[in-house]
Amino acid sequence: MPTPQRPHLTWPARLTLILATLVSLIAVNAPAPAQAAVYSTCTQTRCADARTANTIWKSKGYPTSAGWYTWTGGLYNYTGGRHYNREGQLPTNATYYEYDVYPRPRGAARDAYRIVVNRSTGATWFTPDHYANFYRL
Repeated sequence: MPTPQRPHLTWPARLTLILATLVSLIAVNAPAPAQAAVYSTCTQTRCADARTANTIWKSKGYPTSAGWYTWTGGLYNYTGGRHYNREGQLPTNATYYEYDVYPRPRGAARDAYRIVVNRSTGATWFTPDHYANFYRL
């Protein structure tokens, strides 16, 4: 009796099989996405800095275009434009914009401190950890 032969898989078929196996293993072992905490008040030390930055951004009309804006002391501050609230941490059915808290020389790297503003209502949150937690100002 002849020995049965395995079917020959093409390289694309082999690659598809390998990738499908890897994806299924990763999906089973992947941790659930972290949920951001949203607090009704802001009592952290840096909340005062966020309030000051908010006052200045408000005086500039809360710009909606991403880019560098002149700031006090000859420095600049950056707004990233629209914050899409993709994870749904903040109230839904609103349009948000994000603004950096700390000024720096134009073009310098951004840090994690942001304020997020609902321009329609004026509701403002401070996030000291790049959207992991939100504190209402």
